[in-house]
Amino acid sequence: MNKAQLVEAIADKMGGRQQAADAVDHVLDAIVRAVVSGERVSVTGFGSFEKVDRPARYARNPQTGERVRVKKTSVPRFRAGQGFKDLVSGSKKLPRGGEVAVKKAPKGSLTGGASATVKKAAAKKTTKAAAKKTTAKKTTAKKTTAAAKKTTAAKKTTAKKTTAAAKKTTAAKKATAKKATAKKAPAKKATAKKAPAKKSTARKSTAKRTTRSR
Repeated sequence: MNKAQLVEAIADKMGGRQQAADAVDHVLDAIVRAVVSGERVSVTGFGSFEKVDRPARYARNPQTGERVRVKKTSVPRFRAGQGFKDLVSGSKKLPRGGEVAVKKAPKGSLTGGASATVKKAAAKKTTKAAAKKTTAKKTTAKKTTAAAKKTTAAKKTTAKKTTAAAKKTTAAKKATAKKATAKKAPAKKATAKKAPAKKSTARKSTAKRTTRSR
């Protein structure tokens, strides 16, 4: 009997296949979680489930006979209860009215079967993957927008700096031109001042000539 057959066997008593599948899933999930956490699950008359730690040991490879070291591990263990043992051995008879007819699960039925669980898990994974892709796209778009804004701001800043530098260069050129003009002006004045000196020299020579003629 597999899980699907177990669900099918108790479906009539649970009021339907879906209810039976949910009941089986919940019971198994509760047992597994308890055992994994180190607790012991004991069902009176049926048995107990517990976690057993196995220390590191040496074992032999059945194919080669080589001695192999096995690491420390933990394994689940089920111990049948006395009532279960007595029923299996035949010392006690099963009570009437609780017969379970094992039926094969109908083809294509996903209720309670392993395929249903697999498909549900695959659907969840697909949904999560789609959500992650959407989030990644949004994040990429935000990063791209931020980068574009930074680039635009950098370009504007560079343009402003270039304009300011050009203005400073123009102002410096104008100041240099004014200074050069100011320096040239005194040279002309000096030349103008030297001209009267020549006239006085001419007057002296004329006076000398007049004196000689007398």
